[in-house]
Amino acid sequence: MGVSRRYALMLATVALLWGSSFLFIKVAVRELEPATLILGRLGLGALTLAAIVPLVVGGRRTLAELRQNLRWLLVVAFVNVALPFWLLSWGETRIDSGLASILQAAVPIFNAVISFGFFREVRVTGLRLLGVGIGFVGVALLVGAQTNGKVLGALAVVGMALCYAVGQLLAGRHLARVPPPVVALGTIAIAAIAALPLGIAQAPHDVPGWKTIGSVVALAVPGTALAFLLFYAIIAGAGAAYASLVTYLVPPIALAYGAIFLGERFGAAALGGLALILCGVALGTGARRLVRFRRRLPSQV
Repeated sequence: MGVSRRYALMLATVALLWGSSFLFIKVAVRELEPATLILGRLGLGALTLAAIVPLVVGGRRTLAELRQNLRWLLVVAFVNVALPFWLLSWGETRIDSGLASILQAAVPIFNAVISFGFFREVRVTGLRLLGVGIGFVGVALLVGAQTNGKVLGALAVVGMALCYAVGQLLAGRHLARVPPPVVALGTIAIAAIAALPLGIAQAPHDVPGWKTIGSVVALAVPGTALAFLLFYAIIAGAGAAYASLVTYLVPPIALAYGAIFLGERFGAAALGGLALILCGVALGTGARRLVRFRRRLPSQV
């Protein structure tokens, strides 16, 4: 298999894994509280990465990097993992998984807006600002089209996208020299520890069904740990610009999963919002400077 075909296959695999995350979250929150789901997902994901990352990076270097960068790992773990994971899980108790995936695609739009105000090294202007505006119109269309009972769920997922954008920019500024697999391991492990008290307190008294348990395992091992490692391998071999194409692949895949396995249906507002958001992403994040910062921590759906 040629190099280009190999990376294309890896990119498709990451998109399929991350696209399925919305489906598995929707299934799991039927029996689990968001905090318990997050604890299971992050705990298993951290254990998987703890077994793999030292083999990839080296045990001594992994420990040294974790100690030296603990402060910013703590910050990014909360902003880019713990809080957005909870917001997404809570949001999916109220809205469809496919709609959540569309709103999540707005992460690069928020990335551009925040960088415009606070991160001068990745500020965007001109045509890219137009892209930001188009993307926000798409987000507003989707949120405004929700019924009263679903607006808060949609806003929670928008909040998740905002958290991811802030977390990625902070990671790009303060953790750029840390090997990405170590950043993934450190932030996921710290977030798992943070989720421990509430996750245990809200755990169900009875053992959940096999679909729920299987969903948590799927979210944790292939959907979090393995997908991250594949994503970083694409960055190392094919470049961050190529890896960022996953932003465009995840929403339609998640929509397909939701329609096939959950019977979800989407109208003109959802499809129009998706088109506007992806158009905005294409215009608003065209700069290589933004891609460079986005590569350090992907959107952790």
